[in-house]
Amino acid sequence: MQNFQKSKEVVRNYIAAFDTASQDQMKSVLAEHTASDYCWRGMHPFYEQIGAEAMVDTFWRPFRNAFAPVQRREDIFFAGANECDNGATQWVVSTGNFLGLFDKNWLGIPSTGKMAFLRYAEFHRVNENGKIAETALFCDILSLMDQAGQYPLPPMTGASFLYPGPRTHDGLLFDEQEPEEAVRTMKVLNQMIADLDGLNKSGNDHCSPELLSRTWTEDMIWYGPAGIGASYTIDRYQDQHQFPFRENLEDKVFNGHIARLAEGNYCGFFGWPNLNNKNKGGFLGLPKSEVHAPMRVVDIYRRDGDKLAENWVYIDMLHYLFEQGLDVLGRMKKINRTN
Repeated sequence: MQNFQKSKEVVRNYIAAFDTASQDQMKSVLAEHTASDYCWRGMHPFYEQIGAEAMVDTFWRPFRNAFAPVQRREDIFFAGANECDNGATQWVVSTGNFLGLFDKNWLGIPSTGKMAFLRYAEFHRVNENGKIAETALFCDILSLMDQAGQYPLPPMTGASFLYPGPRTHDGLLFDEQEPEEAVRTMKVLNQMIADLDGLNKSGNDHCSPELLSRTWTEDMIWYGPAGIGASYTIDRYQDQHQFPFRENLEDKVFNGHIARLAEGNYCGFFGWPNLNNKNKGGFLGLPKSEVHAPMRVVDIYRRDGDKLAENWVYIDMLHYLFEQGLDVLGRMKKINRTN
C-alpha cells in the first residue's frame, strides 16, 4: 500500500517557500523544488512551459506584479496514486483561491484597485527523487473578468459567486488517511464516469434524475466555471448545466485523463484535453460552430457516504473559445486599449 506523506511534504515545502519568495527569488526557489526537465501546463494564453525560468516568466511574474501581495487561500489538499498509469506515479492536488490587490492590468483585464480572487487548481507529479516533475495549473480567468466588470459572454445558466470550500471544512488532508476510504471514493467516481460514458454512447441527452442519484446526493452542489456557473440539487444541476451541455453540444469524444486520483473522501482528475465536441448552437449562448474544439477540464469531488456531494470544476474556457475563433482576451485588449 502506497504512502503519500513524502509527496505531500515535497509540495507543502514548495508552496511554503514559493509563496513567500520575492519576485527575484521565484526562479531559484522553483528550480530548487523541481526536476531539471520540469513540465508546466497552464490555461490559455499560457500553455505548456518547460523549466522553472519559462514558467515564472510566463505566468507567475506577470501575475504577482499585477496582484501583489498575493495570498494562497487553500481549501482542498490531497494526494494519491495515479489510476491512469496503474499507480506508477504520485500526484498532489491543491485547490482554492489566490487573493490579491488587483492594482495593475493583467492579460489586458483592467485593474480595479480592489481585492480580487482567482480560483485555481494545481496538480503536481512528484518523482522518485522527491522533486516536482510536472504541474498543471488551472485558473478561472473568466471569473476574474466578471469580478472586474468585464464579463464577455451571455448570461450564465447557473449562479455566479465566489465559491466556498467544502461544506464539511475537512478538505486539507495533510495527515495520512485510511487507504480504504480512497478505494470507496474511487469506486463511486469511476461509476459516475461510466454512467456518463454510457450516456455518450446511447445518445440520451435528457436522462432521468434517477441515473444521477446513483452516484450523487440529492443536495449535490456543482461549482462550475464562470461562463456556466454553479447549481444546487440534482434537479437544478440538470436544468442549469447537464441538459444545456448535453443538448447543445454534439460529436462528443472522450480523450481520457492525464491524472485521476483519490485520498480519503476527496478525488479529482484533469485531462489535456479531456474531450472534444462541437457547439451545435446554444452552449454558452453562442452560435453554432463546425470546429471540433478541445475542452481541458479539472474536476475535484468530495464524497459523502457512498455518493458524491460537492464538485469544483475548472474548464479552460478561453482556449475552448479561442479554438472556435473567439479571442476573448484579444478583443478585450482592443476595446479597453490595455496591455
